[in-house]
Amino acid sequence: MIAAQSLQRMSRRMFNRPRLDWPLVGLIMATVALGMVILYSASEGDSQLVIKQGVRFLIGLAVMFVISHLPPTQMRHLTPFLYVVGIVLLLIVAFAGVGTGAQRWLNLGVARFQPSELLKLSVPMMMAWYLHSRSYPPSLRTTLSSLVIVVIPAVLIYQQPDLGTAILVAISGLFVLFLSGLSWRLIISLAVAAAALSPILWNAMHEYQKNRVLMFLDPEADPLGRGWNIIQSKIAVGSGGLTGKGWQQGTQAHLEFLPEKSTDFILATFAEEFGLMGVLVLFSLYMLIIWRGLVIAMAAKDCYSRLLSGALVLTFFVYVAVNAGMVSGLLPVVGVPLPLVSYGGTSMVSLMAGFGVIMSIYAHRKFISSDR
Repeated sequence: MIAAQSLQRMSRRMFNRPRLDWPLVGLIMATVALGMVILYSASEGDSQLVIKQGVRFLIGLAVMFVISHLPPTQMRHLTPFLYVVGIVLLLIVAFAGVGTGAQRWLNLGVARFQPSELLKLSVPMMMAWYLHSRSYPPSLRTTLSSLVIVVIPAVLIYQQPDLGTAILVAISGLFVLFLSGLSWRLIISLAVAAAALSPILWNAMHEYQKNRVLMFLDPEADPLGRGWNIIQSKIAVGSGGLTGKGWQQGTQAHLEFLPEKSTDFILATFAEEFGLMGVLVLFSLYMLIIWRGLVIAMAAKDCYSRLLSGALVLTFFVYVAVNAGMVSGLLPVVGVPLPLVSYGGTSMVSLMAGFGVIMSIYAHRKFISSDR
């Protein structure tokens, strides 16, 4: 009875405290709203698709709200468990996953779940958990040990195969290592080692992945085949000009030249219809989200929170940069959706969960005693 009353009082105090950074919430909602406008056009006016995206955003918003009430100290204690669960789910996907051409999902009956999205959050959490109590900058031994945390899930995701997500998961963990004060000598040494291992990675890549790299280098070598996606995307982006052709007036998207126009290449649809000015508005929203996230990260009171929130914000920046580079032909096509805009369920919820962690760090910034 006493324990129940204590739990009730703790829950009441927790939910009475302000939890959300409203400037960040407003920026997120503005970006999602803009994304739904272009999604309606890209889907040929399919209101059901937009409603589904809206429902997924509301689910993500609820997840963000719940996570924002979880103190960072509790998240830190739960981190190893979440990491192990993510690894186990990846192993289950390897044996019982579903998908067309790639085993990336688990069929839950009512919906499909992509466990690799969970690792986008649990890997930086685990890295922050491992590094927060160690000396800074990390030693060579600590650096090599932490790299194991990144490599295990990255390799499992790569085997699905999903090279794009594997790279993003690895980057999310490496950002934590970078923010922990890794010396430039070690960074350069690791970069040289990675370059030396690149021939091994090339030989291990699947044929379609090699073709994506080759088409990035010379898409005109097969303009009607493997180079089609990049060429049509660049045409859509360039044809938008300064102010665009107008909402629902894009020819590349509506005449079915542009592939994946509501998912991976939705930015090309947006650029064609709203032009450079529209893209600048969208990117301004992204930059404000990143700026606000970094402000929250710098105000965090403990090392775990600073490392984790900083890595999540920088990873969000990488999502935007990789998708923009992919759509404009500056990077190979790796299947990375445009955050908060591209149609997709698991990615939307996982992104909002990440923002929930940042909101939690913001909300508890006055209640955490520094580890240092």
